[in-house]
Amino acid sequence: MANINTTISFGLVNIPVVYNPVIKNNDTTFNQLHKKCLHRIHYQKYCSHCKKIVKEADLLKGYEYSKNEYVTFTKEELNNLTIDYRETLEIVAFVPASEIDPFYYEKSYILTTPKKSKAFSLFLEALKKSKKVAIAKTTLHSKFYYCLLSYFAGNILMSTIYFAEEVHIPDAQTEVKFSKQEMDLALKLINQLSSHFKPETYQDDYQNQIKQAIDDKINGKAIPKRTVKKKASVKDLLTSLQKSLEPVK
Repeated sequence: MANINTTISFGLVNIPVVYNPVIKNNDTTFNQLHKKCLHRIHYQKYCSHCKKIVKEADLLKGYEYSKNEYVTFTKEELNNLTIDYRETLEIVAFVPASEIDPFYYEKSYILTTPKKSKAFSLFLEALKKSKKVAIAKTTLHSKFYYCLLSYFAGNILMSTIYFAEEVHIPDAQTEVKFSKQEMDLALKLINQLSSHFKPETYQDDYQNQIKQAIDDKINGKAIPKRTVKKKASVKDLLTSLQKSLEPVK
């Protein structure tokens, strides 16, 4: 979604910016093929009632409010319901970042300015000095969002957030008693495994295997059969903690 232009609305100040996605999906995509001839399978919209393939122009969107009962909307009707913040990020509040729980964050973008802008630089520095994040409302791909604008490494980081009704946190688990020895061993295990977060260390093992398998198949190599090693199961918590520390020693 790079090179999509929008504007930060900061009071009466308008700051032109460009969306730059932070995350790029690295999943390997596959096409479905007919086993007999190896040609791609295509999907068509089919009406089981009329027994025929339906064109896009003949489709409506329907909401099932009761069993087999629908209220329908045309594309034009749905367009009339769109909240128009497509060309702006309208700031509605500034809040401490510490008040926002991490599970509210959805997707992130870096906002850059298409050309040198005093207003952009001022807003960026003001975010840094205030140590607050801006809450703004906007639309992306015709969907309405609230998002957060924050200072990050000399850039403005924009993160879309989930609405409160989308977040479901289970009740806290019932507290279970444990011994001091068990706690000491748990803390020792944490210390033994402690390190520093280096994102490049954590590779996508599955995708790496897929890409290697693709290269192997292109070169006529067979895919080796997977062997799964069973992990030892220890039911006693104290014993399992003690055994967990043994390999580290």
